Amino acid sequence: MATTRATSTLLLLLLLVSATWAASAPTTSRARNVITHVKGFPGRLPFHLETGYVEVDNTNTVELFYYFIQSERSPADDPLILWITGGPGCSALSGLLFEIGPLKFDVAGYTEGFPQLFYFQDSWTKVSNVIFLDAPVGTGFSYAREEQGYNVTLTQTGQQLVVFLTKWLGDHPEFASNPLYIGGDSYSGYTVPVTALQIANDDDARARLNLKGYLVGNAATDVKYDSGGKVPFMHGMGLISDEMYEAARSSCRGDYVSTPTNADCANALQAISMATFAINPVHILEPICGFALRGRAMPETTMDQRLRLGLPVECRDNGYRLSYLWADDPEVRATLGIHEGSIASWSRCTALPLFRHDVDSAIPYHAELTQRGYRALVYNGDHDLDMTFVGTQQWIRTLGYNVVTAWRPWYSNRQVAGFTTVYDHNLTFATVKGGGHTAPEYRPKECLDMLDRWTSPAGEL
Repeated sequence: MATTRATSTLLLLLLLVSATWAASAPTTSRARNVITHVKGFPGRLPFHLETGYVEVDNTNTVELFYYFIQSERSPADDPLILWITGGPGCSALSGLLFEIGPLKFDVAGYTEGFPQLFYFQDSWTKVSNVIFLDAPVGTGFSYAREEQGYNVTLTQTGQQLVVFLTKWLGDHPEFASNPLYIGGDSYSGYTVPVTALQIANDDDARARLNLKGYLVGNAATDVKYDSGGKVPFMHGMGLISDEMYEAARSSCRGDYVSTPTNADCANALQAISMATFAINPVHILEPICGFALRGRAMPETTMDQRLRLGLPVECRDNGYRLSYLWADDPEVRATLGIHEGSIASWSRCTALPLFRHDVDSAIPYHAELTQRGYRALVYNGDHDLDMTFVGTQQWIRTLGYNVVTAWRPWYSNRQVAGFTTVYDHNLTFATVKGGGHTAPEYRPKECLDMLDRWTSPAGEL
């Protein structure tokens, strides 16, 4: 009898211990969709690619889609970057294929049929782990099962990105201690600092996420400076004459954004517009070749016709057009793990009719983040008329920070790759010589060197 009681007591204790362990143990990670082969690429991918969804709003079932590529150098030690392409509404795949990822389309060799891919050496994944995320919801392959799920603001999107990171790192605990940076370009000049500050202000998120800083390229920040920098930029680049610039400067009193308050200002700005309307705003030295933004209703026959226009290779829109054929292919979608019925035709950049921009200026976000010790890299392609380095310098000056290292060249491959100024509060500004909108698309090697140096222990370009 005593033996039986002892046995029963032992079994009860074991059950209690087992139940306690089960309650405290982390939930089982979701199955990872690791991809080794993709249509259009010959053979096995020479890097680790994973795709998947993370639910960030269970009320409306908002599912954000991501591509994750491990660092090709040292995944356990290298930084983890959450990358948000601009727009808003430009897909993560665009950032992966055309900006900072290790795959490119063979545009020069394309004649017809299915587009081919090749491995690109100067990818940011050479030195960092990168999560390419389709955000806000409605971008790329991200979707909501309820229509209300698309009705989000910029700040709500930032909150969803914090949820995404928390859940993703919960499923990938091996990257929890890696230095985390939030990065993006163009419109994401708003999204990035908004998200970073929400992490900084959330005790739980700050404890879970090893946020070290953020980086923004060719970044939208504040329309007063984003648009206000264009006239002096055009003058400095020789696109308008001294007389045209002086007429605008004196009559508009330096305000090139507000509705003109006098006829002389209106006439001066009209003259500048007429002189520069045929300049490619994303890179002033490149030709305008049309636009590769496909609406949801554009028939495939029209797309095929556009692909056969025979435009010269230097027209970057050709590569954009190939991305539609690739991303809408059923085999590609099956490989990526796209949910059936989630979206119809994929779009590289799409309108988000329910998305609301609720942040007037990102400057206060930059100020609070940097003054709280987070590192910041702000860079511009110096041939970008869309978001000029002139406007970026103007808003940085409003912070009133002291210059730690004055304007100087920085180098890549023993050549001047741009210029940089370092301010106190860990803020680094850099130009990328010859870069457009966005800089890595035009100067990939130089931007890779820039990233590697800035995220290194020395932290200097």
